[in-house]
Amino acid sequence: MNLKMGTRASALARAQSGLVADEIRRLGHDVEVVTITTTGDRLSLQSRPLEGKGVFTKELDEALLDGRIDFAVHSLKDLPSETAGGLSIAAIPAREDVRDAVLTGGGSGLDSLPRGARVGTGSPRREGQIRRLRPDLVCEQARGNVDTRIRHLREGRFEAIVLARAGLLRLGRESEAAEILSLDRMLPAVGQGALAIVTREGAAAPVGRLDHADTRAAVLAERRLLRDLEGGCRAPIAAHARTAGGSLHLVAAVFSRDGTRYLREEAEGVREGPEQLGAAVARRLLDRGAAAIVAAERAQG
Repeated sequence: MNLKMGTRASALARAQSGLVADEIRRLGHDVEVVTITTTGDRLSLQSRPLEGKGVFTKELDEALLDGRIDFAVHSLKDLPSETAGGLSIAAIPAREDVRDAVLTGGGSGLDSLPRGARVGTGSPRREGQIRRLRPDLVCEQARGNVDTRIRHLREGRFEAIVLARAGLLRLGRESEAAEILSLDRMLPAVGQGALAIVTREGAAAPVGRLDHADTRAAVLAERRLLRDLEGGCRAPIAAHARTAGGSLHLVAAVFSRDGTRYLREEAEGVREGPEQLGAAVARRLLDRGAAAIVAAERAQG
């Protein structure tokens, strides 16, 4: 069977889709790579804010629906909390490291940065947690792909940047990280480290064979939490779920970008009920005022 795989053009997207293509080929199928430029890619090149749902997925969704490609590979954290009509997440392969990495000009970690140092990040989630750890640091907007952000660091625009370690690993650039932040210090984005293989509904074979049950359970819990909190990729929301035997543990936090407001909840459920667990943790956060924090941060843009 010859399958057409859709991917974005960035180095990271091509590296990630290449991993999936290799697995599909091991199953005995030919894979043709179709590169598609998304709205998010165009905005990144123009150093413009990435606003709205699905800026990295809309054009790939359209290519799936009109039959130009058979499946698309995404960083799962880029997906809107609800999949577009007519499409489904056919497989979520085993997750890579979920933690964030700090890259610095001098090779030292976050705690070693001087007062007032500039940290480049385009993520309210990271900014809020950085400000909790080091309120003296200055968080500045860093846009563009991994290569662009690292180049800006080397050019001296920032003293540090924070990136997902999973991306560095997939690009073979993990040695450039000065520090890997523990989950106690920096909770990840919903779906961080995971890939999503999206197909038309009812067309999961053969890519469905790449699905990893534990990763899917964890990600479904995180995504349900995000949906119930009405948060998108720009919301100051962090979450991490993990399985242990038949159990599923979820920890999540909502915070203001300046780090002064911070709500954290965690709970445990069964692996077979990930969405119920996500909904339960979201309800605890909402009962403590999470909606007001999310709305206030969204209003800031």
